[in-house]
Amino acid sequence: MTIQLLHKKLIKKKLTISVAESCTGGLLTHNLTKLANSSKYFNMGLTTYSNFAGERFCVRNSGAKAVVEGIGDHGCEYMTGGIAVVLGEFGRNFAAGMSGGIAYLYSEDGTFDEKKFNLEMVELEDLQKEDHDSLQKLLQNHVDYTKSPKATEIVNDWPKSAKKFIKVMPTDYKRALEMMAKKQTEKTV
Repeated sequence: MTIQLLHKKLIKKKLTISVAESCTGGLLTHNLTKLANSSKYFNMGLTTYSNFAGERFCVRNSGAKAVVEGIGDHGCEYMTGGIAVVLGEFGRNFAAGMSGGIAYLYSEDGTFDEKKFNLEMVELEDLQKEDHDSLQKLLQNHVDYTKSPKATEIVNDWPKSAKKFIKVMPTDYKRALEMMAKKQTEKTV
């Protein structure tokens, strides 16, 4: 089952996609459903999806928050804002042209192949305290909306599972956030 060009025009809404157990005959749904290429293109809002998304997931994302359980090649390509959370496999050329927003990637063994990333504009970082808080909230929403066994396992094993995440952060975006924080601190002093 594939859902083609979903999200093209969905603005400021919440969308939850999952496969009913009655449709799967008791099989593992992550093998049966795949979101098509280019989903989450130019969107705002929250999307939770309990399965694998196709290529170019969150391409040109400008503000949406999205949680999926795996993606194809070119994830977060030209992303300028928002948050993408990938709880599984991801393809090559991740973060090509990513100038804004944040991506969190999960790996069962906590390791990531740097060759899968396009590191021209991004850095790979460990999670910070503020990342833990926002990521836990997104994961709990994902569990609440999709009943995902994988996300449930991650949430129930927190903070141990937090060590299996990596943060993908655009370097210029990070520098801009640091400058804004510094100016805010100077204003309060």
